[in-house]
Amino acid sequence: MLLKTNGDILIDSIKINFDTEGLWILNIALSVIMFGVALSIKIDDFKLLIKKPKILLVGVFSQFFLLPALTFVAILIIKPHPSFALGMMMIAACPGGNISNFFSKMAKGNSALSVSLTAFATVICLLMTPLNLQFYSGLYEPTNEIIKTVQLDPIELFKLVLLILGIPIVLGMFLNHYFEEISKKIEVLLKPFSIIIFLALIVIAFYDNIDVFLNYIHLVAGLVIFHNIGAYCIGFYTAKTFGLEKRDRKTISMETGIQNGGLGLLLIFQFFDGLGGMALLAAFWSIWDIFSGLVLAAFWARDNKQLK
Repeated sequence: MLLKTNGDILIDSIKINFDTEGLWILNIALSVIMFGVALSIKIDDFKLLIKKPKILLVGVFSQFFLLPALTFVAILIIKPHPSFALGMMMIAACPGGNISNFFSKMAKGNSALSVSLTAFATVICLLMTPLNLQFYSGLYEPTNEIIKTVQLDPIELFKLVLLILGIPIVLGMFLNHYFEEISKKIEVLLKPFSIIIFLALIVIAFYDNIDVFLNYIHLVAGLVIFHNIGAYCIGFYTAKTFGLEKRDRKTISMETGIQNGGLGLLLIFQFFDGLGGMALLAAFWSIWDIFSGLVLAAFWARDNKQLK
């Protein structure tokens, strides 16, 4: 389905400049980032969550159940263009971005909880990301029509998420468990390097698509900002409703609001042939949530007593 905007703009004909080589680079970058994150993850992190199941359940409920469900409700109310709606569903179905760990620490949140939730979310997203995307896109007729045309295969989606996220995190945890000293040395170099590489990819992609952004970004900016702020609020107030302390509320807010837009873009180009509306929305999200995360973390870092 194509929608004309401003007379002759066909949203789904918008092309983000991102070739096969760029796709492979993004694949590798995401894998390296997840491997770097896993180098700081211990089995004890999962034990921590098991000992405090309430925190785990609240985090999972907020990120993998409430966010996709309320995104779907928002789509029913707003009725955005179908590919924008599918882009919102894709973002909501992705796990939290690993940079949430940095923002959570900066915001004086619970850093150990952030790492633990990231680890757990990465594991369960192997199932929940394909499931949520397939389920909610199928419920909404306009997006269901797109899904039918691309013949999204949940098994292939699972395989890709496993390859990009699952295997690197298992390898990183294995190295950290059996070769801790080597793991620490690698992490010191790899973690900042991988984040710099990822940010560089975003800058390069933005530069290569500057005309696309300047001409069309207004079509998705409002949706992305609304969606992102809503995600922060869902995480924060869900945690508050369940009586979690303020450090944990900050962390769950970051884990829910900082979604892995890079993974979303990868899946869009892999399975949807870079569908214009989806790619535009996910690309802007990848840039915006870094900015919003920095602003929110800096605000919370000013006074650790400001939240009651």
